[in-house]
Amino acid sequence: MSKTSSDAKPNNAAPRHPPELLELVGSLPALPGVYRYFDAQEQVLYVGKAINLKKRVSSYFQNDHGGTRIGHMVSKIVRMETTVVRSEAEALLLENNLIKTLKPKYNILFRDDKSYPYLKMTRGVAVKTEDAPKQATPNGTPANPSPQQVPRVVYYRGAVDKRHDYFGPYPSVWAVREAIQLLQKVFRLRTCEDTVFNNRTRPCLLFQIKRCSGPCVGLISVPDYQRDVDSAMRLLRGETQEVMGSIEARMMAHAERLEFEQAAELRNQMGALSKVLHQQAVDTVGDQDVDILAVKVQGGKACVNLAMVRGGRHLGDRPYFPVHVDDAEPAEVLEAFLSQHYLDVPVPPALITSHAVDKELLQALTDQTGVKITAVHNPREQRRVWLEMAQQNADIQLARLLAEEGSQQARTRALVDALDLAPEDLEQFRVECFDISHTSGESTQASCVVFHHHKMQSAEYRRYNIEGITGGDDYAAMRQVLVRRYSKLAEAVRAGEGKLPDLVLIDGGKGQVSMAREVFESLGLDLSRIVGVEKGEGRKVGLEELVFADGREKVYLGRDSAALMLVAQIRDEAHRFAITGMRAARAKVRVGGSKLEEIPGVGPKKRAKLLQRFGGARGVGDASVADLCTVEGISPELAQTIYNALR
Repeated sequence: MSKTSSDAKPNNAAPRHPPELLELVGSLPALPGVYRYFDAQEQVLYVGKAINLKKRVSSYFQNDHGGTRIGHMVSKIVRMETTVVRSEAEALLLENNLIKTLKPKYNILFRDDKSYPYLKMTRGVAVKTEDAPKQATPNGTPANPSPQQVPRVVYYRGAVDKRHDYFGPYPSVWAVREAIQLLQKVFRLRTCEDTVFNNRTRPCLLFQIKRCSGPCVGLISVPDYQRDVDSAMRLLRGETQEVMGSIEARMMAHAERLEFEQAAELRNQMGALSKVLHQQAVDTVGDQDVDILAVKVQGGKACVNLAMVRGGRHLGDRPYFPVHVDDAEPAEVLEAFLSQHYLDVPVPPALITSHAVDKELLQALTDQTGVKITAVHNPREQRRVWLEMAQQNADIQLARLLAEEGSQQARTRALVDALDLAPEDLEQFRVECFDISHTSGESTQASCVVFHHHKMQSAEYRRYNIEGITGGDDYAAMRQVLVRRYSKLAEAVRAGEGKLPDLVLIDGGKGQVSMAREVFESLGLDLSRIVGVEKGEGRKVGLEELVFADGREKVYLGRDSAALMLVAQIRDEAHRFAITGMRAARAKVRVGGSKLEEIPGVGPKKRAKLLQRFGGARGVGDASVADLCTVEGISPELAQTIYNALR
């Protein structure tokens, strides 16, 4: 790996690039690599990859890009860094790791949201007919099988491993649950937890409604159940006709042996499978695993609609909305999606795309993932139907996004006009809203939610534990949270290094606003930014009045006011966020959940699984080491640690 850079200073007198930068461009090698452009403030403008660095980078400085997004970017370049790699696949990997880390202004960025659900089939202990357990209970009846002998089908999200079988990924939770229902209807596979399975003495409701074959109480033999599991897995892999033929052959064999009850069960299973396949419009085409990608660009926004076909079944779709699109072409958006998406997500061997994809990009993805990938952008027959569906959904999703954004922008403008505010840029208009929540003075918490860029910014939400006050004193709680929130920011503003929100909403009337005014006066901040949301007569929605800290009279905006709708949306979100935080804190105090937090190796996800499995911290404390081991992710060593820590 090699790295070169230029420390040239920008020339403000002329738009020409520094000679050192142009000299560096001319000396680049004709090798694969990654390049990074910087502006005068040392901000990363763009990250790109190239199979030939010299040819690719030179094109930016030799061609006239006009007033396009790339043209604006090129005009700001004052420095460049390059990294030479061994192949385009390595360049692809490095480029997208840098894009995720640096978030350059001129790269098309997709939100890093790649957590897909899977259908998981636990792998049971193989038991042949002749090796089936022969032990019996004291009264002479056959013993029920253990849960380890009877695989279960479950919804799963997370990293896959080799201990079990995983099918997917699926585009949504709904698609996974639909698949599980299909397997329950046709093959009657169990979905219950091992602890439930172990403690059954009679079949549950799922057996009564013919959604489970009752292996927990021995109503089906382990070999017969495993045969159904194998058929279900073949169906998920797309071997539909083979499964139907296998069931039919078993039915005829039972009929020839005059075992009519068993033959009738298999006949019913075939009927259920045929009905489900017909209802779900399963297409028995040659394709097994395919992704369909359709792109729509309009109004500086874009949507990439990803539809998934797994095992020959169309599972649904999922829209993605990138940022920094501006005037990018659909093909450019599509290639950015392919580069960023499939580095962390399993890629199928076939892609159907609305636009042609660069062959070098496909080869780089093939080299990186180890899967031979082909792409078709002008498909026929069933593939064309799939692409048309994906394109239609991309059009619908983008139209919805533009309509929603237009509505939110109109609300932001209405609020700015109603309060006579004058932000420098409506896009940068920022609102912070505070609320206090407690139960009879217990576990008091304050919430701060943020509205920015015309939408709620959940990543910027904050909760504050309020301490050292009299229980139930909301005024003191409000004083504490405002001091903690703005004392340091006030110092930064006076030093010219910070910026206050354009509006500070307080969920409360005259009393709470007076408290906020005292805090702002002590910090030397602008009182006109403080607005209280006072509930109207009978606390009815739409009758709220706005209370000002700078002495202005109350304002009633009207039930149908777009400004009041936005204020109510932000206020309700602050209330929701405060309530959930307070309830979580109160539950921790009451059930002793904090003990679990103190155990090394038990993070939030494992803690949540433990509490869910055993119904709370008390149930976890009463569980044995063996019971704790049944929770996914809990090893025998960790189970022993938890057992010791809670006793």
